[in-house]
Amino acid sequence: MSNIEYDREDEIEASRAPLLEHLVELRTRLIICVGAIAVAFGLCFAFVKPIFLFLLRPFTVAEGLKAMQDSGAVHGHFDLILALIGVKAVPAGLLKDITLQATAPLEQFFTNIKLAAFAGIVVAFPIIAWQLYRFVAPGLYKKERNAFLPFLIASPVLFLLGAALVYYVMLPFVLWFSLSQQINGDGVKVVLQTRVSEYLTLVTTLLLAFGLSFQLPVVLSLGGLAGLVTSNMLRTGRRYAIVAVFVLAAVVTPPDPISQITLAVPLCLLYEVSIWCVWLIERRRKREEDEDEAGTDIVAA
Repeated sequence: MSNIEYDREDEIEASRAPLLEHLVELRTRLIICVGAIAVAFGLCFAFVKPIFLFLLRPFTVAEGLKAMQDSGAVHGHFDLILALIGVKAVPAGLLKDITLQATAPLEQFFTNIKLAAFAGIVVAFPIIAWQLYRFVAPGLYKKERNAFLPFLIASPVLFLLGAALVYYVMLPFVLWFSLSQQINGDGVKVVLQTRVSEYLTLVTTLLLAFGLSFQLPVVLSLGGLAGLVTSNMLRTGRRYAIVAVFVLAAVVTPPDPISQITLAVPLCLLYEVSIWCVWLIERRRKREEDEDEAGTDIVAA
């Protein structure tokens, strides 16, 4: 038996533990995760007003875009895009206060609780991910542990990229589109009066939808690492994947084509990135197998 096989058997023996020890370890990790969420919830609830005002920025941008459009300060779609990304500033005289509706006595209070819970989970996510890794790491080979660590970094980075796309681009555009549908004339006035809870639901739903959808490279790369998918399989199924991406975008986004395209196009690009990542994993695995075979031949000789 080669030294490589001895090392692997030693790793397997070291990873074995009685069931009771696994349960105790799981309980400890869960307690830490729940404690982290509770502490993060308390901190976020203490600062819930600044957090809510931060989430209102897309609405403020949308109101500014609508005011610029009504005043003639923007001409065509190009000027609208410049104003959307902040290159073209909204004149101070056009800015006005944002008004949201609370139609129940405790609606704002329960909205604050939901917002603090959502923000608390986001803040505590690094701790939760680290505890998950610490729980599963003893059952992995050393090479597998080293391969798993980059995903702990890539996952929150991709989530933030998806959330940033929603916050800076999609939400302002969707809200501007909604404001532009208001009617004022011929004795009829239709005004958008958004409820506080409905706005928060829209924001959190889109943030989660885009953040989780942007995990596509992580999921497919882990599948490639486990041998569940191959780069050839992903290339062959590209057409079906694109159709599935557009169907998913139609389900999780508001019913307008711009929102769907805003999600679908990045996901198609991320799918191509996933193919490249899985191909790199296959290439590295083949190189390691060749090195192991070469080492086995040397020992046998």
